[in-house]
Amino acid sequence: MSLSLLGTATRYFLEVARTGSVTQAAEQLHVAVSAVSRQITKLEGSLGCALFERQARGMALSAAGERLAAYVRTTMLDAERVVDEVKGLGGQRASRIRLACTEGLACGFMAEVMSSFRTAHPGCGIHLQVGTPDEVSRHLLRGEVDLGIKFSVAPEKGLKIEHNQSAPIMVLAAPGHALARRRSVSVADIVRHPLAVPEAGTTVRQMLDLCCSLKGLHYQVAYTGNYPTLLALVMQGEVLTLSALVSAAHAVRAGELVAVPVSEPQFRQRSLQVLTLQGQTPGTLASDFRDHLIATALRLGQAA
Repeated sequence: MSLSLLGTATRYFLEVARTGSVTQAAEQLHVAVSAVSRQITKLEGSLGCALFERQARGMALSAAGERLAAYVRTTMLDAERVVDEVKGLGGQRASRIRLACTEGLACGFMAEVMSSFRTAHPGCGIHLQVGTPDEVSRHLLRGEVDLGIKFSVAPEKGLKIEHNQSAPIMVLAAPGHALARRRSVSVADIVRHPLAVPEAGTTVRQMLDLCCSLKGLHYQVAYTGNYPTLLALVMQGEVLTLSALVSAAHAVRAGELVAVPVSEPQFRQRSLQVLTLQGQTPGTLASDFRDHLIATALRLGQAA
C-alpha cells in the first residue's frame, strides 16, 4: 500500500514517528508545521489517548503510539503483499524488493546474492540500505524494508527470525602473514599484531572487547574504517581483521585472504540472521529472494 492511500492524519503520524520531530516531518511532507501538529492532535483526539511524549529533544512514541505504528506498518506491508499477489494473477509480477543489511555483508555477500537473483529475475529491482545493526532493526520495525540481514547474538522484540545460522568470528590475514598458517589462533595471539577493525558498536568490536576484558588483554588499533577498506588493508600483509567467513568468502575463494578460526568460545556465539517484521507475511518475490539468500548464506558459510 502506498502512503498516499492512507489518511492524511495517519501519514503525518508515521512521518513524525519516523523522524521524531514535527518540524522534520513537515519538511519531508512539504507542508506547514502547523498542519502536521493539527493532524496529530486530531488523531489523538479521535483515539482518546496521547500517541507521543513531547520531550525537549523531540517527539517519542508513547506505548499507544508504538502499538498504532506497528499496526499501521504491518497493515501496509500486508496490503503490498496482496497487491503483488493480485498483480500476479493478472500476469504482472511484483518488481521490487527492499533490503537492509550491515556493512560487513554488503560488499561481497549481498552483491553476490543480489546479482545472481537478478539473473533469474531480470525484471526485478532491488533497493539495499546499508547501516549499523540497530539501523537494520529500525528499518524493519518501521516497515521500510521487506527483509533485514545482519549478525546478532540474541532475538529482538518485534522481529521474526526467518533464518539463523552460526557465523563465528574468524581472523582474516593475508596469505603471507605468520598467523595464516595456523589451524586456529587465540585472542592472545591476535592482539600481538596490529588490527584493522570496524567502529565501536558492531558485533565484532563487542565480542573482541568482551574477550579482551575477560582476559585482561589490550589490542592495538592500526586502522578503523568501512569493511571494504579494512579488507584491502589486510591484503597488504601487515594487519589482521575479524570477520565471519560468509562476509569475506569472495576474497578467501580468490586466495586474497585466509580465514583462521579463533579458539575462544565467545567468538562462536554470533549468528547470521535473516529477519522480517513480526506479523508480516513476505510477498512472493520477497519470499523467493529470502530462500535464495538463505541458500547462498549456507553455501558460503561453509566454504573453505
